[in-house]
Amino acid sequence: MAWTYLILAGLFEMFGVAMINKLNKDKNWKAFLLLLTGFGASFLFLALAMKSLPMGTAYAVWTGIGASGGAILGMLVYGEPKTALRILFIAMVLGAAVGLKLIS
Repeated sequence: MAWTYLILAGLFEMFGVAMINKLNKDKNWKAFLLLLTGFGASFLFLALAMKSLPMGTAYAVWTGIGASGGAILGMLVYGEPKTALRILFIAMVLGAAVGLKLIS
């Protein structure tokens, strides 16, 4: 269950990052409340995951999902560049997160 919580934490982290972008564009209360909700849920699920996963592993995977997910969202939704090297390095981050799962 801890890994499910950790994946949820990473997905909410991605949502929070997307809401930062929305807040910068729209500058309204709805975007701000969605941002707080996203990051709040992310921290909640991270805390739940850390009850049984080592802190270092949980944090590394959480940031990996959030960072790579944010970069993927940027490419798919916001028209950011989709270069081969960028995709390679995102895959490396995700591969490291999978590696931590395999050894935990």
